[in-house]
Amino acid sequence: MDERVQKLLSQWGVASRRQAEQMILAGRVRLNGAIAQLGQKANPTLDRIEVDGVLMRPHRRPASIYLLLNKPAGILSTCTDPWHRRTVLDLLPPVLRDGQGIHPVGRLDADSTGALLLTNDGDLTFYLTHPRHHIPKTYQVWVEGNPDEAVLQQWRRGVMLDGRLTLPTQVTVLKRHVNHQTLLQVILTEGRNRQIRRVAAQLGHPVVQLHRTAIGSIALQRPGTPELLSGEYRPLKDSEIGFLKAQIDLPSEEETVAREEFSG
Repeated sequence: MDERVQKLLSQWGVASRRQAEQMILAGRVRLNGAIAQLGQKANPTLDRIEVDGVLMRPHRRPASIYLLLNKPAGILSTCTDPWHRRTVLDLLPPVLRDGQGIHPVGRLDADSTGALLLTNDGDLTFYLTHPRHHIPKTYQVWVEGNPDEAVLQQWRRGVMLDGRLTLPTQVTVLKRHVNHQTLLQVILTEGRNRQIRRVAAQLGHPVVQLHRTAIGSIALQRPGTPELLSGEYRPLKDSEIGFLKAQIDLPSEEETVAREEFSG
């Protein structure tokens, strides 16, 4: 059966769907000896697909891996960095890091810490990072000052960012500190670039520290167990993998592409 090349690469654990698209655009992928084009289809049993000169063999696809990492500050949520800064893959042992196609699902800012999913399931990554998905993500956020109820209500209702109102947000005061800082629990159902930091600054209470504690029902601390320490990771439970896969309810790729082409 013919599938788009970027989808095949993600299914084989080479990269996430979006990373595979970038690899194709960069000319790193060849189909039957010619440079592959984005959107081009191939039959994995008949066609020859190469990445950086290496022939892909679908029967050698690594087993699916699903991890939860407690990302430390200063670590990049990416697979590689041109300036050789440390990335989340540097926190994994070689047996997981090398040749497994593991990549982060979404991102946390370098200065932010906490829950980050890692997987080599490119299809799952594609669907979970699609704008249509609104998996709640829970954060503990220290901000400057003591935001009053009017400010908190404005945050909850929505704040204008880039000409578009943010979705309703759950914001709860957990602690007010004597050094004029406040600890908030913030639960988002969208993930715009640096959203919490930008909203907090716009409301006059810049973020001091941001820590993500959970992605949906997948938490750094499970009932009856200690919290995952900074820099540590653990495999997801079957129930947690099931929760993630239950989020896949998007239309087929062909429907999405057809709609994008129709809209121009």
